[in-house]
Amino acid sequence: MGTTLYNIIILIRPHQYIKNIFIFLPLFFSGQATNLDLFLNALLSFLSFSITASSIYILNDYIDINEDRKHPDKKNRPLASGLLSKKIAIPLMSVFFIIGFSLMATLSLQATLFLGLYVILNIFYTFHIKCIAILDVTTIAIGFVIRLFVGSSVTGISLSMWIVIMTFLLALFLALAKRRDDVLIFLDTDNKVRKVIDGYNLQFIDGSMLIMASVIIVSYINYTISPEVVERLHSEYLYLTALFVILGIMRYLQIAFVEKNSASPTKVVFKDRFTQISILTWILSFTWIIYL
Repeated sequence: MGTTLYNIIILIRPHQYIKNIFIFLPLFFSGQATNLDLFLNALLSFLSFSITASSIYILNDYIDINEDRKHPDKKNRPLASGLLSKKIAIPLMSVFFIIGFSLMATLSLQATLFLGLYVILNIFYTFHIKCIAILDVTTIAIGFVIRLFVGSSVTGISLSMWIVIMTFLLALFLALAKRRDDVLIFLDTDNKVRKVIDGYNLQFIDGSMLIMASVIIVSYINYTISPEVVERLHSEYLYLTALFVILGIMRYLQIAFVEKNSASPTKVVFKDRFTQISILTWILSFTWIIYL
């Protein structure tokens, strides 16, 4: 029983819930993170989105069993390795789906519709889009933007175009980094862990990542010096936080290009000290400027 529970926890990927922190960004960037009611709404939507996302992770693992068995890391996942029976997957997916949607429905109809859009998008991704180069990483990036709109819906805070642009570009940058790792596996082992790999090579991915990195930095600087943002947040010093954004982007490029270990952005955040310090100092400096 203990082993089964452990494998179920691995299957639903709770470590991936960190991605859903994007739901809090509208609240944070608006300077209203200290509003308890809005924070609780964002927190509940975070839980709802995370639970629903777990149902998608289960579906992905169920559909991708054969491909995962060819991957050096994914072959150890509960379904691919046989540690969990496929018979458990569908009922478990259904339970997480119902709980997640039910919780979101108590918060906001609009947020529930965005959650439904996220699920539909990921179902299309699982069955078809993941095999189409460029569209696959674009779909992943759109998923992060949907998280922003969920956060906006449950808090009533309108989104700045800069936040939407930066979120999309950052997610696209990270998705390309994951594909880069898949290409490296193919070059090293001649094993195509994804069918979509035929549409990528290192030259294309490296060039695309450098473009995304450059535009992210420019977009962030433009955001911090935007007259609208300066007036709304009552500070002319937000541009100083760009230093930590630049350091974080450069470090991730180093991880991808030099260390060749960019397969999982989530693991990088949890394990890489430089990245952790960059993110923490950005949060602290931003918080200090607009909240203190």
